[in-house]
Amino acid sequence: MKKISLLLIASILLFSCKLNDQNDAASEEENIPLAVKDSTFVNDKDEHGCLASAGYIWSKMNKECVKGYTGIPLNPSDKPDNEDEALSAFVLFSEDLNKAEVFLPNVTNSIVLTRLAEGKPWVFEDWQLVPWKGYVLKKGADIKFSGDGQMGKKITGSDTQE
Repeated sequence: MKKISLLLIASILLFSCKLNDQNDAASEEENIPLAVKDSTFVNDKDEHGCLASAGYIWSKMNKECVKGYTGIPLNPSDKPDNEDEALSAFVLFSEDLNKAEVFLPNVTNSIVLTRLAEGKPWVFEDWQLVPWKGYVLKKGADIKFSGDGQMGKKITGSDTQE
């Protein structure tokens, strides 16, 4: 009789400890979403691991994260003197210059255009990148962006006195 009651008490203690551990684990899991919502830490990496807050985006052509505002800037056709990088498109070329990757403003995926021969435009569906007085990016017959073909931000003024 003593053995049975001792076994019964031990079983009750064992199961009550296990139940208590499960309740603690469940309450911790319930608190995690609240902690993440209230936290100032935000995971802004895309599906390729590029850190968007640092200005990196995925390059389909290079198969790596690249700075979004690198490459050749092309300004909107309705704002040729644009200095706001967020409104510009950017072009990166492959080493052999047969492919051009275009990063459009407010679009997460880039467009990779291909050219058939030197001097010909780079094409993908209805997009064309034409080498003319720099570069002109067209969608269909409409000119969307253009630029002088120079990399980096343009200096519009002079620091010398005349």
